Amino acid sequence: MPPSARSFVAFLLLSLVLIAPSSAEDFAFPHFAVREVVGNGATIHVRSGGSGPAVVLLHGYGETGDMWAPLAVELARDHTVIVPDLRGLGLSSKPPGGFDKKTQADDVLGVMKALNVAQADVVAHDIGNMVAFQFAARYPERVRRLVLIDAPVPGVGPWEEILKNPLLWHFRFGGPDMERLVAGRERIYLDRFWNEFSASPARFGEAARRHYAGLYARPGAMHSGFAQFAAFDQDAIDNRAFLAQGRLKMPILAVGGEKSFGATMATVMRAAGDDVTEGIVPDSGHWIMEENPRATIKLVRDFIVR
Repeated sequence: MPPSARSFVAFLLLSLVLIAPSSAEDFAFPHFAVREVVGNGATIHVRSGGSGPAVVLLHGYGETGDMWAPLAVELARDHTVIVPDLRGLGLSSKPPGGFDKKTQADDVLGVMKALNVAQADVVAHDIGNMVAFQFAARYPERVRRLVLIDAPVPGVGPWEEILKNPLLWHFRFGGPDMERLVAGRERIYLDRFWNEFSASPARFGEAARRHYAGLYARPGAMHSGFAQFAAFDQDAIDNRAFLAQGRLKMPILAVGGEKSFGATMATVMRAAGDDVTEGIVPDSGHWIMEENPRATIKLVRDFIVR
């Protein structure tokens, strides 16, 4: 091969590496800034990068904002991407309270104000859905489009039926004795989530499991995680109070993993929103960014660029 041809091939390969989204187990946020936003009784760890219309990405239980790295890198090509850790989780502070999703909606508001962002598309997964729902209910003018992925919302749609699923026993698991049971065994406890809620547990790789288990082993993290679930009853009260007064008007993409929540995600959100589009992540359980990140990224990007 002539030198000029070899140079072109090398350049092409390098270009592909640079533009390819991170893998699900690569938690790097290249060219993103990191800051701590203090207020509302908590310090929220935030990553932000890119430029253009804003997108806020909210994670759920068993992970942190790190789960969004591949999507964040992709969207940052033409968006300002904001990725907080929820209060009590990841590198955010571990306050004694405020785990109802109404309070955490104000955490999101504080992050947006700190970054001078007036409006954003909001993309959420798992418990992040519940925070995003309250944020959209309380501050609809700040949400352009809403994407909720693979988790129910307390008090919305078939919530009472969903609670009967025996796989969801962890919704009521918590308290001092439960914290003693899992202390030093965080990986064992979390493996149960990563295995039982995956279509293919091997796709939630060992590096990711070690990464998140280490973060949840930090002082106060498991207590905070249990507190997120313990707040569900209050969350249901707050969400029903909102629905008694009105509904969500912004466009909503309700996404389920094909082998997890599936079309039920859209059923839930049609009980609360007027403009709901159904989406399915094929060949995926609950952990969509580990099991099928490419399909998830496409669904989200296609929706928010409309």
